[in-house]
Parts: sequence; C-alpha cells; structure tokens
Amino acid sequence: MPDTAVDRTTAVNAEAETIEQVVGRLREIGAALPPADGVAVFDRLYLTVTEAVLERLGAGYFADPSAVAELDVVFARRYLRAVAADAAGQEPPACWRPLFALRAHPGVHPLQFAMAGMTAHIQHDLPLAVVDTCRRRGCGPADVEEDYRRINRVLAEVETAAREQLMPGPDLLELAEPLTHLLGAWSVGAARESAWGTVETLWGLRHLPGAARAFATALDGSVGLLGRALLLPLRSLFPPEPGTGDTGANGGTGDTGPEDGQDTLPGTGHPAPAPAATASTTAAATVRLPEARNRTARGNQAQLECSGLPSA
Repeated sequence: MPDTAVDRTTAVNAEAETIEQVVGRLREIGAALPPADGVAVFDRLYLTVTEAVLERLGAGYFADPSAVAELDVVFARRYLRAVAADAAGQEPPACWRPLFALRAHPGVHPLQFAMAGMTAHIQHDLPLAVVDTCRRRGCGPADVEEDYRRINRVLAEVETAAREQLMPGPDLLELAEPLTHLLGAWSVGAARESAWGTVETLWGLRHLPGAARAFATALDGSVGLLGRALLLPLRSLFPPEPGTGDTGANGGTGDTGPEDGQDTLPGTGHPAPAPAATASTTAAATVRLPEARNRTARGNQAQLECSGLPSA
C-alpha cells in the first residue's frame, strides 16, 4: 500500500500530545518562518486562538475541559502534519495546497492568507477531528456540541482582532474594495456552522467506511478549490494607472498615451472607451491566476489540483 501524507508524518503526533505542546509547536513553526510568509500569517492567528482556548480551559468556561483539550490536540495535528509534509518536500492535503503554494506571492494580502488557512483548517480538518475525538472518547457529536459553540465565541473575538490588525493601511487603499467584498463573503462563524453540518454527515456515514472516505476526499478537494479562490492575487485585478511607470501585462511601462489617431475623451487626454466586447474578446480577457511558485529551493512548481489526497 502506498504511503499517505499521514503515514509519512506520524512522528509529528509525538510532538503534540497536549494543548501546551501544540502551543509550543506553533511557536516553533512561526519562529522559523519569515513574518510575511503566508503560512506564518496563519500560524500566528492559530497560535492566538489556541492560547485563548488554553486560557479558558482552567477557568470554568467549558462544560467538559478534557474533551475540549483532546479535540484541540487532534485538530492541531492535522495542520502540523501539513507543515511537516511540506517541509519534507511532500504535498500536503489538497485543502492546504493553495496556502503552501502561494505563501510567498506578492499579490496576496496577509488577510487572504489568514482566511485561506482558517478555511482549510475549519471546513476540512475540524469535522474530521470532531469525529475522530468522538470515536476516541466513545461519545457522539451531541456530547461536544455545547463546547464546540463556546469555542465559536472565542474565535469570533480573535477574528475581529485579526481583521483590525491585518486590514490594509493607507498605502494599500487600492485593495480595500475587493478585500472588503471578500471579507463580507466569508466569516469564521459561517465556516464553523458549515463544518458542524459536515460533522453530522460524517457521523451518519461512520458505519459505511467506503462512503465516508469518498466524502472526506471530496471535501478535501472542494475546500482546496475554495482556498485557491480566496488567494486570488488582488493586485492582479488592478491594471497600472497611466503615468505610474508600472510594467503592464504586455511588458509596456503603462506611462504611454493613446496611440496616434485614437479618439480621446474631451478634456482628459485618456482614450475613449472601446466598443462593446464580443464574446470572443471577453473570453480572451478572462483573469487568470498566475502560476504558483513553491517557496523552497527545489524550485518545482507547486501542484494545485484539488481533487487529491485522501484525508483520513
């Protein structure tokens, strides 16, 4: 039987047996990466969430602190395995591939990295972790649902702080409108509600292992597609303004005026609008994602197929 990503990184489990060890591993990962690295951005956010959960474990916040602590560790291992697989030159699960492949792309804003990481971890890893924890503890999802929703409130606080910290400053105002739109279409609360529906589906399939594996594989791929959409480089949506000297897509400088003989708008010197595009020209102008490049010295292009690895 061929290796899976989980088999190749089993050693990670021994390094995170408690939530305190998870915190330590997250700190080590963050310290080893450049601050602007996309994985580092998500890692810092995840560390903040984990520390907030840890702080509440002994404060009477949760109905069953031991179950929450176990779920937190089982959950975190999936991210740690993805990090370990990437560090070993292997592909992480499909849901994580966009973040690892585009982690150094200059056109992706840090808030996009944070959202893509949370999407992979919440909408794919979390449902599988809940089911795994219930199996280990001999209980059902209903037994952990109350604390699951208590964690939602912790995440809402962290998400608000993260948005305030990561939103563009005055030098990135040109990104504000599309980024605000992206934020409006995604929230951690909605992601966790969706994840709970996935928990119930997986739990209903627990006696049908083949169907459960097929569902988990499809989930892995679909979450990967969503992550890739969240990481669309926003700067690619903004062509250079005339006179800026930026290089355009065709290799020009962007500071040239209209061609000789081309109509201009009265009093502006700018070219008049072109005639309505035909179906063929519209198709040719479709925005394309730039090719992703892996950050490692291997120089190999990262694979972004999202139909991929079994995630169990």
